[in-house]
Amino acid sequence: MKTSTVILLVVSVLVVSLLAYLFLRTTPVPTASPTPTATLIPVPTATLNHDNLIRVSNPLPDAVIKSPLTIIGQARGTWYFEASFPAKMYDDYGRLLGAVPVQAQGEWMTENFVPFKTIFSFATPSTNTGKLVIEKDNPSGLPQNADQIEIPVRFDLLAFPQRTINLYYYNPNKDKDSSGNIMCSRQGLVSVQREIPSTIVPIQDAIQLLLQGSLTDTEKSQGLTTEYPLAGLTLISASVNNGTLTLTFSDPNNKTSGGSCRVGVLWSQIEATAKQFSGISSVKFLPEELFQP
Repeated sequence: MKTSTVILLVVSVLVVSLLAYLFLRTTPVPTASPTPTATLIPVPTATLNHDNLIRVSNPLPDAVIKSPLTIIGQARGTWYFEASFPAKMYDDYGRLLGAVPVQAQGEWMTENFVPFKTIFSFATPSTNTGKLVIEKDNPSGLPQNADQIEIPVRFDLLAFPQRTINLYYYNPNKDKDSSGNIMCSRQGLVSVQREIPSTIVPIQDAIQLLLQGSLTDTEKSQGLTTEYPLAGLTLISASVNNGTLTLTFSDPNNKTSGGSCRVGVLWSQIEATAKQFSGISSVKFLPEELFQP
């Protein structure tokens, strides 16, 4: 009796398994849905063709200008806020020479072009070239709402007040001891005169000009020398406190280091050029490792 029960159970299991197999074979297997591909939505970018937003008829790029400058053109109403937008003038040292609100000459609450005109008085530049930056007025202050155009300009420096300064170069023939050895001292410094625009930062302008190392052929024939310009050396800032002038430089190529003779002459040229200005009794360089043997 027990044997027959076991056989019956085994047969039942086999029958159920067979029926399940046949069912699975005849039932269609659903296919996987294709993976959806992402649709690339163009990201809005800043308008490159500013002619569709603002058109400046004066000054034109690379125009020779002087102060005061008349700015003329037209811009869409969206460039304005409260009927104006800012304009700024910079020289090539990045020095801000002035800023002015440019006024609409018509109803500005429109998307159409609206004429503008303003007279811009700016300070004396230190360089021959610069740029006029015309900004979209952005009362929100949000970067995504900002826009501007830059117009390169050339300054008529002769139209600005001038001043005479001295630049100090080195003549080794004037710096020898009794045995004819070069002493690398301040005794070899020789001043030459230059005319520069009369700005509010004459010390920086003089140092910048000295770093350019521009000697005339006549001055070279007289024995004057200089190792300036030094590749990469730039004047970052200048400040005066209790008669001490602190000059901060960037020297990424370590061009101000070297032998004590060379470094001493480079240092002395800057120091003598700076001390010609009233109120300067000493000169300090930053970073402090500059002009070290």
